[in-house]
Amino acid sequence: MAEERARGPWGEAWSVFGRNYAALVGLGLLALVAAMVLVGPLVYGVDPFEIVGAPKMGPGIEPDAPFGTDYLGRDVLAGLLKGGRPTLIVGICAALITTIIGITIGSLGGFYGGAVDGALGRVTEFFQVLPALLFAMVLITLFTPSLLTVTLAIGVVAWTGMARLTRAEFLRIKQLEFVRAARSIGASNARIIWRVILPNALPPIIVSATLATGTAILFEAGLSFLGLSDPNVMSWGMMIGSNRNYLREAWWAVTFPGVCIFITVLAISLVGDGLNDAFNPKLRTR
Repeated sequence: MAEERARGPWGEAWSVFGRNYAALVGLGLLALVAAMVLVGPLVYGVDPFEIVGAPKMGPGIEPDAPFGTDYLGRDVLAGLLKGGRPTLIVGICAALITTIIGITIGSLGGFYGGAVDGALGRVTEFFQVLPALLFAMVLITLFTPSLLTVTLAIGVVAWTGMARLTRAEFLRIKQLEFVRAARSIGASNARIIWRVILPNALPPIIVSATLATGTAILFEAGLSFLGLSDPNVMSWGMMIGSNRNYLREAWWAVTFPGVCIFITVLAISLVGDGLNDAFNPKLRTR
């Protein structure tokens, strides 16, 4: 314990994370998924939109399409390898947008309080009561469906939880002695917010941002399932959506991308739980 304290809170947190076997399994799964979507297309260079065989051909029937073909005769394996990258990009970028908006609004409201907190609280409540999926569908419908539009739509509708978490952390931390000390030596409000309070509020924010990535991936899959995605970009959600009417005849075209989404989100959740245990002193002894 003395050695962990000597490494500081961040070193101690990562030490605890390294002893969490479930979190390490999640990290390993994420590494496998990343390798699959980054290296896989270089090894298996089939175009996911190319017709390579008969429609709805099952797995293992044709060596050139080991995972079978979809309802148009496109290679399912090529779709899995090429479609994973857009799915992960949307998830990561949407989570980043969610985090930026949530931190900005939550930090300003929690630090200044009063009228500023009240006004930002009303904005947060407005977005919170809106049906997130319906709101995202409206935003995508108003503009041309693309990866950028989908990413922005998910980020815009999903930031309220991050804002409330950040606000709560700022309300707690701004009362501590080191913040008062920084104010007493003449530090500006901007410096106190971004250089003093925010670094100390980061642990739960990092956990929330990690879990937001998994939520964004599921969100993207749901929108693609409804046909609200770029038809020129292959993604796991698009594969499920385009083959949903042929589930009985070509289950593999829906099941395989669904399994990829499940494994990815599960891995992110395991890593997020591990980070939560590592950064929360009350949970380190579980």
